[in-house]
Amino acid sequence: MMEGKDFFMGRYKEMCGEEVPSITERKSIRVNTLKIDEATCVERLRAKGVVLEKISFTDNGYWISDSKFSLGSTPEYLLGLYYLQEAAAQVPVRLLAPHPEDIVLDMCAAPGGKTTQIAQMMQNKGTIIATEPNRRRLDSLKYILQRMGVSNTLVYKKDGRDLSELRMSFDKILLDAPCSGNFISDNEWFNKRDMNGIKRCAELQEQLISKAAAILDKDGILVYSTCSMEPEENESIVSHAVNELGLALCDIDLPLSSPGITSFQGRDLTGMDKCRRFWPHRSGTQGFFVAKLRKL
Repeated sequence: MMEGKDFFMGRYKEMCGEEVPSITERKSIRVNTLKIDEATCVERLRAKGVVLEKISFTDNGYWISDSKFSLGSTPEYLLGLYYLQEAAAQVPVRLLAPHPEDIVLDMCAAPGGKTTQIAQMMQNKGTIIATEPNRRRLDSLKYILQRMGVSNTLVYKKDGRDLSELRMSFDKILLDAPCSGNFISDNEWFNKRDMNGIKRCAELQEQLISKAAAILDKDGILVYSTCSMEPEENESIVSHAVNELGLALCDIDLPLSSPGITSFQGRDLTGMDKCRRFWPHRSGTQGFFVAKLRKL
């Protein structure tokens, strides 16, 4: 059964406390400082007539306010000087805050935007393990890493639930989990999604975060994120991690974001207000969820 738009929009109003209208997703980029100085890249694009506006809650991100051509077709893009990356999607790596000496796992790495962002913050030092089970997506990941000048990353064709086979532990883990997505970034979302599909996503997400907790070092950091707006895929998964997996939520200060929800349709989600949500009509981004956890 397809629940439809009215069903989901009713859920969002219940969560958010107000109507959640549809908006047009703003395009954005992230300058790749592995290959070019940020100011130089911005100057080159502005010289081509691109109108850019700095994104307040990212490190190297810019809104594309106006452009007469596709930003995915420029020489600068093909050279890997910047990456087309949605604004809210740039947040998880910023919260992960990887250092050059860290051993970092990007658990569901394809297509590679966040992997390249991790490498950028690590200045191509330390070690990144990037995993992806799908061969086609793996090839795309390897291409993007090469184009963006990443040299500190090992790529494995491996399901995130099987990572104990690597016999490694990690200082920091990014779990940008496979999810049901949201209606801002997919015009056909309401025609394709139902609660059964969301529950299947949640089952996979719970398995992945359980594995992440097992291979994270003591005092290590795990950032969990999705572009879903469904609490089953977000606060419920983090609540499981806090109550069952020995993880504790960290405080997050993020402009334009809202606290996670603490109850929904009879489900107690106490403490999940430390998570952060991007409601599209408030933030101007796609729907997005992020939580930062520390292993006790």
